Amino acid sequence: MADLWGEIRRRATASPAPRIGLGLAVLIIVLDQISKWLVLNVLRFSPPGCLEFQRASGVERIALPNTCGHIELSPVFDLTMVWNKGVSFGLFGADGPLGRFILVAFSIAVACLLIAGLLGYGPVKAVRRLQAVAFGFIIGGAIGNAIDRTLYGAVVDFLNFSDVYFPYVFNIADVGINLGVAAVILDVLLNDRKDRAVR
Repeated sequence: MADLWGEIRRRATASPAPRIGLGLAVLIIVLDQISKWLVLNVLRFSPPGCLEFQRASGVERIALPNTCGHIELSPVFDLTMVWNKGVSFGLFGADGPLGRFILVAFSIAVACLLIAGLLGYGPVKAVRRLQAVAFGFIIGGAIGNAIDRTLYGAVVDFLNFSDVYFPYVFNIADVGINLGVAAVILDVLLNDRKDRAVR
């Protein structure tokens, strides 16, 4: 066991990829959880009845008051409390204990796969800095939302740009995941172009 930890420590310090990726993941998790704590505990955007209203279906919602918080900050940006039962931007909703367990397990599995890749293990390895950045963003976002699902049974979303016709309410973890995916795509495009130039 000591040999395994020694090897992990060696790999973590052998290249900048693990430090970049893991540092960025920790930053995303901390910013995400602090922002959600502020929304729930300082702004008190989820008073009694809010979660029940969000979980209710269309017909059930008619009898429930919407007590969820909302602050209009500008013509294009609001803070709006939404309890998200799905993945990023509310896609693939999973209400119920089994669905939540599957989403938490999937998030943790993705994070573990990418952490292993930062350390040079597994089928997906981060060998370039942009890959490490991408992995860090995705790891931080996946763990940030998994924490919410574990604690509350749903994800705290509150960033709302619906005034500019963007229909989704999201959080910092979602931003991390999407920036990570964008960085993966950019890395593929840049390196594909380099490969063609070499030929």
